[in-house]
Amino acid sequence: METEQTIFVAGHRGMVGAALVRELSRRGYRNLMTRTHAELDLTDQAQVRAFFQAERPAAVYLAAAKVGGIHANDSFPAEFIYQNLMIEANVIHEAWRAGVRRLLFLGSSCIYPRLAPQPIPEGALLTGLLEPTNEPYAVAKIAGIKLCESYNRQYGTDYRSVMPTNLYGPGDNYHPLNSHVIPALLRRAHEAKIGGLDELVIWGTGKARREFLYVEDMAAACVHVMDLDQATYAAHTEPMLSHINVGAGEDLTIAELVVLICDTVGFTGRVVYDPTKPDGAPRKLLNTERLSALGWQPRVALKEGLERTYRAFVEAQ
Repeated sequence: METEQTIFVAGHRGMVGAALVRELSRRGYRNLMTRTHAELDLTDQAQVRAFFQAERPAAVYLAAAKVGGIHANDSFPAEFIYQNLMIEANVIHEAWRAGVRRLLFLGSSCIYPRLAPQPIPEGALLTGLLEPTNEPYAVAKIAGIKLCESYNRQYGTDYRSVMPTNLYGPGDNYHPLNSHVIPALLRRAHEAKIGGLDELVIWGTGKARREFLYVEDMAAACVHVMDLDQATYAAHTEPMLSHINVGAGEDLTIAELVVLICDTVGFTGRVVYDPTKPDGAPRKLLNTERLSALGWQPRVALKEGLERTYRAFVEAQ
């Protein structure tokens, strides 16, 4: 893409959207367009239609979404499926109506079956039952992939999808109940240290395995995929299996993650696991051979990423 083209980053106030803005700016893209929720409600079709008809950006990064951890997904399933479906349908459809040829949709690794083969290849999509705790969110993200593919097939657009593993980094949501695993654990370990507690209680057994990618790496991967020429992207995907996994290439148990987080924060007390709380899927490691073949690899190791993230969290406090 040309650096002077107008690019709309939907969801620029979120962790991923903000990282995308930083990455695009670093690469010299000068005409970045953003809107806050107060300025543009992406679940409102009329507002989205008016925006695209007036602004007509050359490209769109669709990073806007309602996101959360196990507790949030399990507690608010209607909100997760409705808001994400509306955002995707409105932005993708109105982008097409306004003549936007290039769009990148950001999904999630939860699109895959709960018991998918490990590492999970893109071809595992729709081959089994989803993880029950986040099924509504996963269904919405699968719909986003299929929206992109359907518009490509019928209208000849170039709408692409990337499926990130668990992301973390500066600007994350640290809500005590509704956040993802790394921000939740960082906050709780920090509060335990500051409060002088000698015990930290962790949900689940600690045996579930997870993969984590630093958000700046995710932003770099998104721009890399978006900048590929259409022929190259098509050669590494299929019209009805067009999404690309984005991951770190390795995973660890939650128990191992807790040790890293306690070391990062400086919490030296006892860790206790609560097996009455859900673990979620037993393992989620993405197969990233497609992206590797397209010339991209992550740069930030988990230990370094946790240190950067914790520094940003403390500064924000």
